[in-house]
Order: sequence, then C-alpha cells, then structure tokens
Amino acid sequence: MKNIAILTSGGDSPGMNAAIRSVVRAALFHDLKIHGILNGYEGMIDGKFIELNSSSVSNIIQRGGTILKSSRSQRFLEQSFRKLAFEHLKTNNIDGLIVLGGDGTFKGAAQFSKEFDFPIVGIPCTIDNDLVGTDFCIGYDTAINTAVDAIDKIRDTADSHNRLFFVEVMGRDAGLIALRSGIAGGAETILIPETKMGVNEVIDVLNKDWKREKSSKIVVVAEGDEEGGAFVVAEKVKQKCPDFDIRVTTLGHIQRGGKPSCMDRVLASRMGLSAIETLITGERSVMIGIINQEVKLLPFEKAVKHHMELNPGLLHLMEVMAS
Repeated sequence: MKNIAILTSGGDSPGMNAAIRSVVRAALFHDLKIHGILNGYEGMIDGKFIELNSSSVSNIIQRGGTILKSSRSQRFLEQSFRKLAFEHLKTNNIDGLIVLGGDGTFKGAAQFSKEFDFPIVGIPCTIDNDLVGTDFCIGYDTAINTAVDAIDKIRDTADSHNRLFFVEVMGRDAGLIALRSGIAGGAETILIPETKMGVNEVIDVLNKDWKREKSSKIVVVAEGDEEGGAFVVAEKVKQKCPDFDIRVTTLGHIQRGGKPSCMDRVLASRMGLSAIETLITGERSVMIGIINQEVKLLPFEKAVKHHMELNPGLLHLMEVMAS
C-alpha cells in the first residue's frame, strides 16, 4: 500500500480536522502518499483529489468543521456513480480509503468496499454518538459541552423571570446529547427517543417544582422525541397549563461548530493513527473504535445496524435528579 485517500462525509462534527491531521501525519510517518478528496463522496464521484502534506494540516487541530468539506451524496446511492468514483480512485492510484462520518457514511462505505473489493477504514465522527463499537464518537464531547454552556445561560434568564424553558438539542434517533447535557445542566426533566415520557408526566414533574417554588425550570428535548420537538411539547404543556410562562429555544447547528474539546482532539488523533495502521495491516470494511481506552475494530455492518443502548445508570440518575 503506497497511496491513501481520505474524505469527510455527512454532517460535520468538531474534531474532524484533528482526525484529518492525524491521518496525514501518520501516513507520512509510514512513508505513504496521502490524498484528500474534497466534498465527500460527491468529490470522489467528480474526481476532486488533492495531495496533502504536513503543511496542509498545520494549525487545524483546533478548528471546527472540516477543511476537506462535506456533503450528503444522493448520487452515491446509484451503482453507476459508485463505479465512476472507483475509476477515479484507480486513476489516482489510490490503494486504500479512510472515511470520516457516521451511520450513512459507513453504509455507503460498506457497499462500495464489497462491490469493488476496495480497502476502506472508517473513523466515527458524529455528535449524536449513536454508533456501536466505540465509547465515544468524535464531536460528541464538544457538542454536549456546547449544549451545557447554552443551557447554563438560558437558566440565568429563566431564573430572572420565573420562566419555563424548553430547550431542543440535536438527536433525531438518539438522545445521548439531551441526556448528558440535561443532567449536567440541571434540567428538571429530559425527553429522549429511548424513553416513553409523555406530556402528563412532564407536567407532574413541573408542578412539583412549582410547589417547591423553584424560580427557573428547564426541560431538555431531543429533536427526535416521540412527543415531538420542543415547540410541539411546549404547546401541549401550554394548553394544559396556561399559567406557565413558557419559552422555547432550539440550539440547532450551533452544536456542530466550534473548537473541539481536548477530549475530542485526543480521540481524533488516536483514531487517525489507528486508521492508517489498520489499513497497512490489510484490514478492510471496519470502523475504528475505542472501548475502555483500547482500540477496537468493528465491521461496518455491525456499526451501522445498531444504536448504542443508553447507560441504565444515567437513566436512573436522570430520574432521581428530577424528583
């Protein structure tokens, strides 16, 4: 193996640049040539390859986003465009590919690797932290710290005006951002897709807080909760409790941006090095994970077909803290 390529795909996450830097530096350390593919799978289809060197990744470890740009490619779902992407890899003499992304990225990588018998290794980058095979995905730690910082600031206003705030965080299919940021932010209750808390239960918790004369109340809502997003839940509560002074804040894409935390920078650096060394040893169609501080490899099929189960201890902690 002499030439490696790297791309970032799907939603960006803080720490992607740190992972790119690690991959490039590790490739050069092992006397490999390294190419970046711009704009994810779209760029692989269009042949947008650039050679990277040590200076290409200087001063990026602290930057959010991705210097290689990212996209969600509908064309890559079609076999004819995947074949075109493969031809571009061969034209550029690429022997192995490293992909940074989440669930959709690895599904595409698994199919592509199988179709063309091409070595691909994945690095999990998703703020939702919803992939089995690693304790933490790159970007999650930064995202929850961003959410907690926002919740703390919202709490100041809620306290000043005796208001109830519903704060919506990202998490279409998984509630890990909501769960940890809600606990750390002292939320009165947390709504996540993995649990079955209804509006009536939320109201019961809030009424207890009113009786205790709490001056501020925060409800953290994952966008994928079965009751709906924060605006929907807030409206349902308002209909049943018209005396509540309710406000809604949606944090949105602010959770994706910003400088990656120390944890995400170190995690990305470890995974980047492991990805290169995994390709060198001949492994393919696997995701790099770190479990209990040890590097583990998981086939793409197992990484994309399951979601991480929530820690029962965290769920119990959420229940106790809301009582």
